[in-house]
Amino acid sequence: MAHKSSVDANYRFIAASQEVNARISQRQHALALYVTLVVSLLAALVALKPNEDKNAVPAEWLVLGFPVASLCLAFLNYKAERAITNLRRFMSALERLDNAHENLPSYNTHPKWAMGANKARRFHDYASAVLVAGGNAVGLGAVLKIYPQRIAEAPFTVGLSLFVAMASVLVLLSSPRWSFTPDESVD
Repeated sequence: MAHKSSVDANYRFIAASQEVNARISQRQHALALYVTLVVSLLAALVALKPNEDKNAVPAEWLVLGFPVASLCLAFLNYKAERAITNLRRFMSALERLDNAHENLPSYNTHPKWAMGANKARRFHDYASAVLVAGGNAVGLGAVLKIYPQRIAEAPFTVGLSLFVAMASVLVLLSSPRWSFTPDESVD
């Protein structure tokens, strides 16, 4: 006789909760990676400071590293936010099994708890946006100061860098649009 096995809702909830924590941790790691990339790019700009050699490394390529890192951070932040939202919807559905949300506090179902978590998580988005704006400003400022002639020859690079950096900041600040919100039908 075959034995039918199923996973209890509690175990599913615990697994989803652990996955939410893993996604939050991934967001923190992405932020640390961004800071590391920006500091590394700044170090490269300073280390490769021009001298008499006319065959110097093209700074216009290095300056593109700042908006590329910013865009990657924005994409990773978006991916994590969407995953967290999906997992919290799943957890909310589990909290509502057998109308348990009517008898027990429900972190993902009741707006008081769910919206409070979203508001707290927004500070990560603000920190990311400030780091992206600051990192790009410092990077562009450094390249304009250290390599003024090279950049004067490639104004498109600076314009593209500014555009991508601003787009990245907008994506990071738009993150609340993709956050979890409890179903309206649940009180």
